[in-house]
Amino acid sequence: MDSQERSSEEAEGAKERGLVYVWKAGSCSVTPERLPGLSGKTVLQAALGIHHGLLLTEGGEVYSFGKLPWRSRPEECVNSPVLENTLLGHRIITVAAGSFHNGAVTESGVVYMWGDNSAGQCAVTNQPCVPEPQLVSICDSETSPLLSVRILQLACGEEHTLALSLSREIWAWGSGCQLGLITTTFPVTKPQKVEHLAGRVVLQIACGAYHSLALVQCLPVQEMKPIPERCNHCSQPLITMTDKEDHVIISDSHCCPLGVALSDNQPENHVFCPSSDTPGGKSVTAGQSEDFQKPLVEQHRLVGLESERPSGLSSSNGREDSGISSSGNTLFSDKKEVKEYLIGLSDSSLKESLNKNICTEPEQPSQEKQLSACIPGPPGSSTSTLNSLVASCASAVGVRVAATYEAGALSLKKVMNFYGTSSSEPGSQSGSRSPGPEALKDSREEQVRLESMQGKKSSSLVDIREEESEGGSRRLSLPGLLSQVSPRLLRKVGRAKMRTVALTPTYSGEADALLPSLRTEVWTWGKGKEGQLGHGDVLPRLQPLCVKSLDGKEVIHLSAGGHHSLALTAKSQVYSWGSNISGQLGHLNSPTTVPRLAKVCGDGIWTTAAGLDYSLFLADEKDFQPGLYYCGQETTENNLNENSCTKSPVLLVACSKIGYISNVIAGGDNCLALVDKNVMGYIASLHELAATERRFYFKLSEIKSQVLRPLLGLDNLGNANTIQLLQEMASRFSKLCYLIGQHGASLSSFLHGVKEARSLAILKHSSLFLDSYTEYCTSVTNFLVMGGFMLLAKPAIDFLSKNQELLQKLSEKNEENLQLVEVLNALFFMPFGRLHNYARTLLKLATCFEVASPEYQKLQDSSSCYENLAVHLSRKMKEAEYTLGFWKTFPGKMTDSLRKPERRLICESSNRGLSLQHAGRFSVNWFILFNDALVHAQFSTHHIFPLSTLWVEALSEEAGNVNGLKITTPEEQFVLVSSTPQEKTKWLRAISQAVDQALRGTSDMILYGAGGNVPRQEPPISRSAKYTFYKDPRFKDAVYDGRWLSGKPHGRGILKWADGRMYSGTFRTGLEDGYGEYRVPNKALNKEDHYVGYWKEGKMCGHGVYSYATGEVYEGCFQDNMRHGHGLLRSGKLTSSSPSMFIGQWIMDKKSGYGVFDDITRGEKYMGMWQDDLCQGNGVVVTQFGLYYEGAFSTNKMMGTGILLSEDDTVYEGEFSDNWTLSGKGTLTLPNGDYIEGLFSGEWGSGIKITGTYFKPSLYENEKDKPKALRKLGILAVSPDEKWKAVFEECWNQLGCESPGQGDRWKAWDNIAVALTTNRRQHKDSPELLSRSHTQTLESLEFIPQHIGAFTLEKYENIKKYLIKACDTPLHPLGKLVETLVAVYRMTYVGVGANRRLLQEAVREIKSYLKRIFQLVRFLFPDLPEEGSTIPFLTTEPKGRRSFCSGKSDSRSESPEPGYVVTSFGLLLPVLLPRLYPPLFMLYALDNEREEDIYWECVLRLNKQTDMALLSFLGVQAKFWPGTVSILGESRKVSSNTKDACFASAVECLQQISTTFTPADKLKVIQQTFEEISQSVLETLQEDFLWSMDDLFPVFLYVVLRARIRNLGSEVHLIEDLMDPYLQHGEQGIMFTTLKACYYQIQHEKLT
Repeated sequence: MDSQERSSEEAEGAKERGLVYVWKAGSCSVTPERLPGLSGKTVLQAALGIHHGLLLTEGGEVYSFGKLPWRSRPEECVNSPVLENTLLGHRIITVAAGSFHNGAVTESGVVYMWGDNSAGQCAVTNQPCVPEPQLVSICDSETSPLLSVRILQLACGEEHTLALSLSREIWAWGSGCQLGLITTTFPVTKPQKVEHLAGRVVLQIACGAYHSLALVQCLPVQEMKPIPERCNHCSQPLITMTDKEDHVIISDSHCCPLGVALSDNQPENHVFCPSSDTPGGKSVTAGQSEDFQKPLVEQHRLVGLESERPSGLSSSNGREDSGISSSGNTLFSDKKEVKEYLIGLSDSSLKESLNKNICTEPEQPSQEKQLSACIPGPPGSSTSTLNSLVASCASAVGVRVAATYEAGALSLKKVMNFYGTSSSEPGSQSGSRSPGPEALKDSREEQVRLESMQGKKSSSLVDIREEESEGGSRRLSLPGLLSQVSPRLLRKVGRAKMRTVALTPTYSGEADALLPSLRTEVWTWGKGKEGQLGHGDVLPRLQPLCVKSLDGKEVIHLSAGGHHSLALTAKSQVYSWGSNISGQLGHLNSPTTVPRLAKVCGDGIWTTAAGLDYSLFLADEKDFQPGLYYCGQETTENNLNENSCTKSPVLLVACSKIGYISNVIAGGDNCLALVDKNVMGYIASLHELAATERRFYFKLSEIKSQVLRPLLGLDNLGNANTIQLLQEMASRFSKLCYLIGQHGASLSSFLHGVKEARSLAILKHSSLFLDSYTEYCTSVTNFLVMGGFMLLAKPAIDFLSKNQELLQKLSEKNEENLQLVEVLNALFFMPFGRLHNYARTLLKLATCFEVASPEYQKLQDSSSCYENLAVHLSRKMKEAEYTLGFWKTFPGKMTDSLRKPERRLICESSNRGLSLQHAGRFSVNWFILFNDALVHAQFSTHHIFPLSTLWVEALSEEAGNVNGLKITTPEEQFVLVSSTPQEKTKWLRAISQAVDQALRGTSDMILYGAGGNVPRQEPPISRSAKYTFYKDPRFKDAVYDGRWLSGKPHGRGILKWADGRMYSGTFRTGLEDGYGEYRVPNKALNKEDHYVGYWKEGKMCGHGVYSYATGEVYEGCFQDNMRHGHGLLRSGKLTSSSPSMFIGQWIMDKKSGYGVFDDITRGEKYMGMWQDDLCQGNGVVVTQFGLYYEGAFSTNKMMGTGILLSEDDTVYEGEFSDNWTLSGKGTLTLPNGDYIEGLFSGEWGSGIKITGTYFKPSLYENEKDKPKALRKLGILAVSPDEKWKAVFEECWNQLGCESPGQGDRWKAWDNIAVALTTNRRQHKDSPELLSRSHTQTLESLEFIPQHIGAFTLEKYENIKKYLIKACDTPLHPLGKLVETLVAVYRMTYVGVGANRRLLQEAVREIKSYLKRIFQLVRFLFPDLPEEGSTIPFLTTEPKGRRSFCSGKSDSRSESPEPGYVVTSFGLLLPVLLPRLYPPLFMLYALDNEREEDIYWECVLRLNKQTDMALLSFLGVQAKFWPGTVSILGESRKVSSNTKDACFASAVECLQQISTTFTPADKLKVIQQTFEEISQSVLETLQEDFLWSMDDLFPVFLYVVLRARIRNLGSEVHLIEDLMDPYLQHGEQGIMFTTLKACYYQIQHEKLT
């Protein structure tokens, strides 16, 4: 049921739907009568048993009528329906009736059963009859926890019930082999899954009295895999060969024997197992008796026996030793058994069917040749039914006749290989299926008349795909004498692979998911005595088996009667099989054990019902009102004893008068019809839509099978392009055809349901239809433009001419003397007319609703959608015809190069309407506008301008350019002059629209939604397009794909050159400009150079990273494709031959200016000046061995004056001539102060010649702490302000200043804003996303701190905050500057650069940074006072803080006047120092190593003492000793062995000095420590007091010792070097001096 709710608009017709009419079965002249007592209830579904029926109404209620023996007295008959009260409140969605029992399924998928239960068919144990509906629990035991299975559909037989679950699996209960379960114990009262079909998608189930049918979706086509040799269930060979007189038959029609139950009277039999490989390479089974030979032959699909020559080698008359070696299988133990077995089969029917199948009698359609051979198998152990099965090997196969080749010879080996490698189907997963091609063959139309089929035996049945492709040559019939290979066979084998695409039904997965699938198989099982299983025999099957002859018939619905079965196909035909005693099959052909077409006169059958011994067919009549046909028993009124059968289905005239029948149900005694009255024409319109759709499908299928398939099957169709276009068209046609078939099927089931307009497929899934029609139109018009059917080769044209009458009939063209081409075009354009029909029908349906209702709106919209598409497609056709006409007249040579399937002509200038401005007198210029290009043709040449990169504008009149159009393309610009203003307007409009369409990609699709968008007049100036340059010198042959603006690349794009270079990034007016990535292949090294960074006017300019193919990487600034500015070059990896690193300034690709070079191999680092890639000027070199040199360099060598220090403080000052080579005057000072003056020559470390004087300074001279050379270090180095100039210049340039401090401040702020936004935009595109905090930082930076009025502390704090944020992101120019400075600083002072001699240099460098950054900050914030000036406090602090050492109370430290001093230290160190701290502190630690070792040793010794001992040792006055201390929160008295407890808070406070970075923070820590000391002393003394330095010093010394700070010396020196100068004399300065004093005191402490 589609849906239970009915929209209110339809309610007026509600009472006229689902009316129930009933009549007695068995007569053709009946009058249906209304079933009484339903009082206006709409019945959605009905089900009939032998003597009773069930009705399901719209509200989900169930009614019963007829004889209900489980409820009342057996003979009593209930005429008016009774409500099943037990089911009230459960919304029932479907009901089913067996012969004497019932079932219902609720909305939630729960099953209720009631009625007769003698065979367990109600799934209740030990209860012969179930009076009231009882819940049946169905649980899947494979899942844990047990899940209850939701059911969709029920089917009931006489003694069994089947249920179809939501997961499309079958569950069964009851008794008998018709359950399909592997069991012998009946009844089965606990529902069990039919394992044999598990994993397959079952679409529908049906139950006869004792047999079951299932409609199963085909498996998807599998890739080629090797075929297994034996069946995985019964281990029989899947491929067999038999010798039949003069043919060897190779067959793969193996049918797994699982599922044939033996009847008791049959004798024991032995396994039948032909071997598949014998030493001779041939395998033939020799039979023991003539009788046996027949079934054996049939066990394989027969192969057309055309070549009848007897062969000396064949095994004839069953002779035991034939010429071909027999593999000696004993098939049956003795002849008697065989005979007995064969007598068991009705001999006459066997022979008859054999004759029929071999001779092909005319009245029988050749598609349906069926063989009924049954070969028994072993019963084995009696316990398992699996073993008591018979091998029936030919049963399920509809014979496919493979062409017989003339005397052809192929060694059998070859055939086997040929077969094995090319087969398109792997051994099927489910054991009982033959490995026939899974691709569902959409086989030929079954015409009931055979005439047309006669004589076409070799190709009639086989799908082209199968016949052509090697995979199709499945069964080859080989003459016994293998002489020479048939040329035809070779031709077939070698046929171009390309064409095997042919016409399998192309289905889109999408359509299959939304609409009923047509790729179906029919599986049957149960008792087969009357042939109702359709396998060609009368044997029962224990397990589902596929009815092979229905493969590819597109079955959409199954019905099962008492002992017969019906299958309805998408082509509105019915196949019937089984018992035909009363003529219930609708045909008189025999045998009836295989499906055959029923002969119904109506237009197309769309519903079938199978009763006990009759069938009902609902077919379309001329006026779209369904007609009901009956076939079966016929009781004439005058003589009740005379029973006759209907010869063919008879129309029940009385039924046509009661209204529109939407469904028929057949049972035992009664038939029932559900009828709708045609209110407002609504029902009639639906029936019309469904009927016409089904007819339309029939028509399309005819075209496919009678025209396209044979056409594509021809040997020679024409050239490859033609074939491809034809195939494309055929496959799109196939796809459309399949969709229409599905739609027809879905409309039939729609008519059975609630019939809500909004659930119509053409409304819900309109895009499927619109797309399929559009795709088909494209392929047809493409084929037409290239020449259409006239392109085909002669055989194809002959074939079409021969069948012109058929074509004309199919295309519904009635005129006389039509050309073949016209007929063909009409035939293939015919489907588009269907769109008008959809539109018309939808409009008709819309009129049945209120105008304001949503249904009306939806139907109205869809209608206009289909109408628009129809109009649009007819326009496409006209365009194609116009274009074709143009090609016919166009000069030949050019046609070949310009003619393309997708290309359409828009207009051309052959009328001289358009000419080139300034063209020569004799030149011929012809302009042709296509939908994708403008072609400029001259005498013999032509140029194509793609429209996507073409700009057109009308020239203004005043310039004298009358009627001129300016055309701009990437590499040309020309003016076209038109003859008249009208021509000009026409061309301008045509070109503009064509360009616009070319850019949209869709050909002006005005689809999906009425009206659509009107084409724009002006195509956009800026657009995306792809273009190949052909003459631009720089871009020649390069392909550009990206954004354009007026003929030039502009915006993002990718440019690829022919030589492999590639640029991807932004362009501006035709050149690379902005951020981009560039790759240059290096052929020699087989790697590529790779640049990522900024460009300007086609050159690398700005910041970027260039990775060279050699492995070098440069990161820094570029200008004009050269390294220029600050940059870092890494050469080689650490493992390679010469790894090194340079960071510094570059000028025109060379190192020039200050730079640091780290030669990792030699372990040397040079910091100094460069020129032209050489060290030139002053510099410093340090080595990993502790040598230090500073002085002059020339051309990479130490040359001139310099100072050299070794690790042990030996110093040489003087002249150098080469690296580490002394040469000339100098002084050598030894560590102890002795020195030598004179002339030196030689290399340091390898013996130096000295001519000079040795001095030993007297010990009494006033002693200097250090040799004098050490004090002068840094004089010969580069001055700090000269360092990293390029880095600062870059920052100034970013702010828009030529030189530091020169420029406009507001322009600078604008530049900052631009930098931030562009960088942010760029980051958006990059894969690394910005973190949230980073984004917030960027957002807060968008506000510029404003200053109006006097400068206050608050403004100072704002600037400080702004700087901290700015330095947090490298996207801000200041942040970038800081980041670069940190990088260069670390590069300089890490590794080899961590040399204690560099400490002062490092400190000076930081101070220089501060000075230069401060200059930048003051430029941005001009009202920031200069260094050293004070900002006054606006309000003095309310409560003066007691000063520490003096009694005065003041507001702040003792600075000259109260206020805050502005210094670069205070403002910038907090930003800079934390980042530079590690390398800097390392240098301090190295420099103070010796004294810190002494200090530390002392600290460790003194800390061994207890608190009391240490306090007294240090001379702390007793009154300051704490009496009690708090340990872990409780206070204790200080005893003689307390340790680490006194002044603990002060100690803890002082330890934090190591966790801070800036001197200011460190000073604050010291200050807090003093305050903590005072605090603890106050607690002890409990009175106010003033410290004197004598009292304070020992206490502080105690705290310092207990704090155990490892690098205290480094901390002290760092504070000393970098603290704000104005603090030195303030309070913090005094405290710091105290700490310093403690440090020195500890070093010199003598322990007594």
